[in-house]
Amino acid sequence: MGMCLSCLGGAGEDGVVTPDPETRRRQLAEAAEKRQKETAYRGVKNPEGVERKRKKQEEIEKTEMTTSGSGGGGGLKWQVG
Repeated sequence: MGMCLSCLGGAGEDGVVTPDPETRRRQLAEAAEKRQKETAYRGVKNPEGVERKRKKQEEIEKTEMTTSGSGGGGGLKWQVG
């Protein structure tokens, strides 16, 4: 049946038009990012909360590294006596 569409004049133009390569590449990249986010947060009710927690934890670790690296002592104190 697809063979007779070409003889109807203009019916062949209704087919799917593929976008230019740059647009297609961008769409594929967006789809891949969306799939990764969905996979990463599968089963999580509040993905924004998880992201905030992760960033807060990274900040805490970063401040601990800078504090301990500058002679802060690592939080342990020696007591004699």
